[in-house]
Amino acid sequence: MPTARTSLRARIAARLPELTDAVLDRCAAEIPFYRQLPADQLAGDVRDSIARTLDLVLRTQREDRGPDAAELAEIIDVSGRRAADGVPLEAVLAAYHVAAETCWRLLAAEAGPEEMDDFCAIGTHMLRYLRDVVPAVAGAHLHERQQAHSQEREARRALVAALLAGEPAAPLADDAGVVLAPAYAVLVVRLAPDTDDTAARRTARRLQSALGAHRPDALSALTGEGGVILFPAASGALDTVTADLPGLVARIGASLARPVTGAVARAADVAAVPAAHREAAEIADLAQRLGLPPGCHALEDVLLEYQLARPGRGLAGLAAKLRPLDDHPVLLETVRTLVRHGNNRTRAAAHLHVHRNTLDYRLGRVAALTGLDAGDPRDLRVLHAAVTARALAGA
Repeated sequence: MPTARTSLRARIAARLPELTDAVLDRCAAEIPFYRQLPADQLAGDVRDSIARTLDLVLRTQREDRGPDAAELAEIIDVSGRRAADGVPLEAVLAAYHVAAETCWRLLAAEAGPEEMDDFCAIGTHMLRYLRDVVPAVAGAHLHERQQAHSQEREARRALVAALLAGEPAAPLADDAGVVLAPAYAVLVVRLAPDTDDTAARRTARRLQSALGAHRPDALSALTGEGGVILFPAASGALDTVTADLPGLVARIGASLARPVTGAVARAADVAAVPAAHREAAEIADLAQRLGLPPGCHALEDVLLEYQLARPGRGLAGLAAKLRPLDDHPVLLETVRTLVRHGNNRTRAAAHLHVHRNTLDYRLGRVAALTGLDAGDPRDLRVLHAAVTARALAGA
């Protein structure tokens, strides 16, 4: 009398070691992350994980149920540990689907014509298992990565704060996984404020993303209104790093689709970062108060304005030189335009949409009211300084 054939599920269970090895081989061959792992790790932890997963699939199919709370908790815990160990989520999800496909192929090869119902039942159960498990795996993985990212972000923020304050930074650098650079280019970024907190948070995320796309090695403390960015520089490379920043500021502005004002200062070593930050912040303030165009500004661009901004009686005295023009806004704008165009009367007249003779007439009136003749080199220097002083005074 012929012996009854064992069930399809039982035959698959008997071939579990073979199935485990097939899944392992495919993962190592087809998934880049697993391809790079050492052979002993593949044969140890990875193979054990595959075997436990396949055993759970077959056990839950035999018992006609999905994973229970305890089994899901174990799956979530393992997924969290994988994320903490740096296993990419895409590799984990790919491994689940490689396992399902390998099982399906073995089922198709093993099932006889009379076992189509069992074949469909096991196949349907595998799909249901993926439906139950994959969201839990992805959720646990993402939660762990978000936690790690949040901790890393806070560690980097603490590091930036210490560098800007001149406090000991080496321990914080270790916590953040950052190697302190010999020197830094310090960039202060200013944006027009957003209309509400939601828009400001969105702008801050976009600013951080734009920075990360171009210089992921930079340290930053950013909000929706800008902030400060520290660009590491190797010994002797500080000028090169600084020279790249105008282009970077322009690219960030293009990414945000809004004007960006930046100001840069050099810190020749870590101890010089606080002073460089103060200098860059002052330059950024000057750029905004003087209405300079968007872009990246350095001390060399605003030397006169920077010096004029120092507190003292001289600044108020210079601003007062133009006080006779308070009741003559057209004349005041004429002087500002002349200064803005570098004393080029032709360009200034074109900007004001007046004839050159009209410009000369207005400057004559300015001379009569203020005693400063734009045609006299010394008076012209005073006019330049007075326009700057008035802008700094907010007049």
